[in-house]
Parts: sequence; structure tokens; C-alpha cells
Amino acid sequence: MIQPISTDLFAAKAPLEWAVIGNGILFTAQIPIGADGTVVGGGIEAQARQTLENLRHTLASAGAGVGDLTQVLIYVTRREDLATVNRLYADYVTAPYPNRAAIIVSGFAREEMLVEMIAYATVAA
Repeated sequence: MIQPISTDLFAAKAPLEWAVIGNGILFTAQIPIGADGTVVGGGIEAQARQTLENLRHTLASAGAGVGDLTQVLIYVTRREDLATVNRLYADYVTAPYPNRAAIIVSGFAREEMLVEMIAYATVAA
């Protein structure tokens, strides 16, 4: 049985939850969406920062923090954007670091998106 996590993120029109907990693990996918439901402008720096802020908010909503992350999967549309994402990521996540992978993709469901992050974290029972 999964437990949806209530967040202040914009309510998706798609049939999804921003995060759920199952067996003590938080499962979440985060995108660079602002409070109004639109993808933030400003390029990869603004989008990566918004995605990380959404991740931090979601973790807090579940009673967790970035120190509880166990794995983060980072998807970007341009290889050259990874340096920016890594720099910003280091502002949010400190050692001991979660396991991580970075994947280059051809695009996302929202064409204007440049980044998406999937994360797993441990949460208190």
C-alpha cells in the first residue's frame, strides 16, 4: 500500500502524485514547475534550481530532508548542461552523497523542460 504525500506543488492534471511512500521509501519525480503550473524560464540554471527546490519541498512534506536521499536520477536534454546541474546540486546535497546517475534524453513530456529528477529517500515509519 502506498501513501501519497501532500505538497504545495501545483496539482498535476495527469493521473499522478508528486510523491508517495511505500515500505519506508519515498518515491518522487520532480520537474522545473513553478507555483502557477508552468515550466520556469531562464534556461538550465533556473530550471535546475526550481527542480531542486521542488525536491527539497517534497522531502520536507514527507518529514525528510536531502540527507535522507538514497538515489537521484538526473535527466537532461543537453550534455553540456550537466556542469550547471552538478554545481547547483552540490548546493543542496552534501556528503555522504546519495547514489546518482545522469542520463541524456531527447526530450520530456513538456517540450520546454530541460531537466527532470527522480529521487528515492528513506523516511521514518
